[in-house]
Amino acid sequence: MNLAVSGAAADVASARPLALSLGDPAGVGPELAAEAWARREEEGLPAFFACGGAELLAEAARRRGLDVPIVPITDCAEAAEVFASGIPVLAGADALYRPGEPDEQGARFAIASLELASALAVNGQAGAIVTGPIAKSHLARYGFTQPGQTEFVADASGTPRDDAVMMLAGPSLRTVPLTVHTALSAVPELLTVDLIARRVRVVAAWLERDFGIERPRIAITGLNPHAGEDGRMGTEEQRVIAPAIALLQQEGLAVTGPHPADALFAPRERDAYDVAVCMYHDQALIPIKTLDFDQGVNVTLGLPIVRTSPDHGTAFGIAGSGRASAGATIAAIHLAGQCAARRAARLGAG
Repeated sequence: MNLAVSGAAADVASARPLALSLGDPAGVGPELAAEAWARREEEGLPAFFACGGAELLAEAARRRGLDVPIVPITDCAEAAEVFASGIPVLAGADALYRPGEPDEQGARFAIASLELASALAVNGQAGAIVTGPIAKSHLARYGFTQPGQTEFVADASGTPRDDAVMMLAGPSLRTVPLTVHTALSAVPELLTVDLIARRVRVVAAWLERDFGIERPRIAITGLNPHAGEDGRMGTEEQRVIAPAIALLQQEGLAVTGPHPADALFAPRERDAYDVAVCMYHDQALIPIKTLDFDQGVNVTLGLPIVRTSPDHGTAFGIAGSGRASAGATIAAIHLAGQCAARRAARLGAG
């Protein structure tokens, strides 16, 4: 399996520039955005611009030892023209660079940057958005009411939250958690045939639409150890998961399961599917972070816009130290550009 969009023949440069929200300025988002620009040529990255934070980015780059010119812009279209000269920064909010010291100013900046990036993608000025990491509990003190950025972008794009599906993608694995930011004790009650079927349909459609995978192979895990072992270790597989799989198979989707999660992520097993749909957060995120931590990308499927994010948090503890890897940020930008180019090509062909 490879992170790249299958069969992406479209020229990434033909898509509109990507909008980056910088996340919490006390975290690693700003410095990794600056490094992504510094490595733009060797990584073959599409043109992108930051939503606000000109002074923040300049200081973050300096502290990381990078020579990254800041080029202020007033229109998204300027980003492609100046991208070779410096990192384009659209006029907007700014914040002091205080790595490892989250505060109210930084939280409000993170929200403003996310709002601007989302609006630009929704109105078609940006080809996609790449969201920097935030600390949700910290932002909640200052007006951030959504459970996470996935739900924020869904609301901003007018998408029902049940249709906005989080997928984690890396070079060796793709996973989807059916339930996300919820207590483990609540998961069994949340799982329904409708929830599984609805979200798997989104996964299948978007893997074909944005990733170019014809009739994607989807493996669905069980909830309980050994996938319930015929009801001896739980009945959710028999009562909910298996009926959902049967329904999806009747609709013609290439769905298998329920699979015992403890064996599904072995190397030889991963060759048999394009994505694993898991029952809860850690069942999906532990394998992807174990295998592809420095290249993992969070992709939101089901949206009218393309949205990706590096699959890691703010890392307040190492922000400003130069130790954080830019691999996941670079992968998120690269994947957003591929998906945006595929959409642009499809619209052009239509």
